[in-house]
Amino acid sequence: MSAINDTFVAPPCFDEIELLWQDEHLLLINKPSGLLSLSGKNPQNLDSVHYRLVQSFPGCTLVHRLDFGTSGIMAIARNKAINAALCHQFTQRAVSKVYAALLCGHVENDEGIIDAPIAKDPALFPLMSICAVTGKPARSRYRVIERFYQATGLPLTRVELTPETGRTHQLRIHCQQLGHPILGCDLYGGLEWPGAGTTPRLMLHASGLDFVHPVSGEAINARHAAPF
Repeated sequence: MSAINDTFVAPPCFDEIELLWQDEHLLLINKPSGLLSLSGKNPQNLDSVHYRLVQSFPGCTLVHRLDFGTSGIMAIARNKAINAALCHQFTQRAVSKVYAALLCGHVENDEGIIDAPIAKDPALFPLMSICAVTGKPARSRYRVIERFYQATGLPLTRVELTPETGRTHQLRIHCQQLGHPILGCDLYGGLEWPGAGTTPRLMLHASGLDFVHPVSGEAINARHAAPF
């Protein structure tokens, strides 16, 4: 989750951050599931992507975040100028992101668009909610890769998700809205399906990130296959 309340204490994450690519300006990493992107206010939540990387790359900063349970590709800026340049690409929606996910149940259509505005709901913190009145525009595309059954008999759909906006918990709440929550999602119904309760992690992985290198101008097309 990207919004962590002060009572949440992350269990220890023993998985290493995988360095996928680096130059003098930026890093591309594979974040393990179960690791915070940024250290929390609670001193027990010190361990994070930023906390670990700054030990080896002083001055590095996060350009974007992944939820606590989400694994996959993150871009890390090695100085403030690079951070500003990359953040500009994100705000201009010039960055393309692709995620792999396992959804509960068998999704009926082979592809589609989920267009549902997302709002913060203080009464439900840290959950977000779909709200046509106060919500900010949010749009996600999905494409079915395969439909299958887990050994327990749980029907699952492997999908490719492409968020066109970048709202907090967007993919998680949009998949719930579709009627097929992401397997292992503790906030939006992904542990409630029969046979889903013992899922060890959120089955969501940032598998693709496309942007323009802010110094060289070359196209960066980062890919990392999902571990599930």
